[in-house]
Amino acid sequence: MPQLPTHRPRRNRKSQVIRDMVQETRLTSHDFIFPLFLIEGQNQLVEVKSMPGIFRYSADRIIDEVGRCVELGIHSFAPFPSINEGLKDRLARESANPEGLYLKTVADIKRQFPDVVLMTDVAMDPYSSDGHDGVVDAESGEILNDASLEVLGQMALAQARAGADIIGPSDMMDGRVAWIREVLDQNAFGHVSIMSYTAKYASAFYGPFRDALDSAPKKGDKKSYQMNPANRREALRELALDEQEGADMVMVKPALSYLDVILDVKNHTNLPVTAYNVSGEYAMVKAAAQQGWLDGEKTMMEVLLSIKRAGADAILTYFAKEAAEVLRRG
Repeated sequence: MPQLPTHRPRRNRKSQVIRDMVQETRLTSHDFIFPLFLIEGQNQLVEVKSMPGIFRYSADRIIDEVGRCVELGIHSFAPFPSINEGLKDRLARESANPEGLYLKTVADIKRQFPDVVLMTDVAMDPYSSDGHDGVVDAESGEILNDASLEVLGQMALAQARAGADIIGPSDMMDGRVAWIREVLDQNAFGHVSIMSYTAKYASAFYGPFRDALDSAPKKGDKKSYQMNPANRREALRELALDEQEGADMVMVKPALSYLDVILDVKNHTNLPVTAYNVSGEYAMVKAAAQQGWLDGEKTMMEVLLSIKRAGADAILTYFAKEAAEVLRRG
């Protein structure tokens, strides 16, 4: 007779109580940051066709949605604006307009829900007539890094004045964390945090997001500033620079196809690590679930658990509201 096993890992799986007791990774609604899409108008609720269950909200309706989410235990939000084309220009001036759609809505949310955390997006593309995250040279088409910093700094300052708790520079310009930190500190906003998009990849998974906000580049692509999906070690170089420049938190974007990068970043920093479970990752699960190819709810929870297991302390995810409802049911 062959020798029976001495080590039996299954003993730790034999009942639900034991499985719960030894579970290594747990999700809670506190882990989630919920991205919200903001549009002009009144009483507007428009579903994003490529993201079933996700809507674009006018300012009045977005307030209602925040209230519903707070009741579910979600207290962190990342609003993104869809700006009228007539307000866009090559220097994204509308981004610093305190009476504009985005900044007024940020202020309104904080006024009505002072305890929620608002993470605002610092990048030029929603406001740029060129659709890029930085200033575009009119002749060469080059994205001008240093000229962009001044625009990004003023954008960040305007968002801090509106009530942002966390500034999220998603532009991937060199030196932007240090520049924004100095602008904020010099204007008495030293208490406002910076969550840097440390490793933001030039990914194919952003398509539904760009549909939702009509923010795709008018010419060219973003490969000269967003990272090459083939590169892993480069993320650690970006991490070292962001730490040196004063970031309070760091992010990997996308999440699901970059779990190895999340783990690398987690292993090389003492800062909180966030991950952005992006629109295309959301859309894939929803599309497969609609076809009956996957159990959508179970797949959603497994995806989020995998991101947390890889090392993310917080997750920006369009699943936040739905996942919070599942967690509330226990």
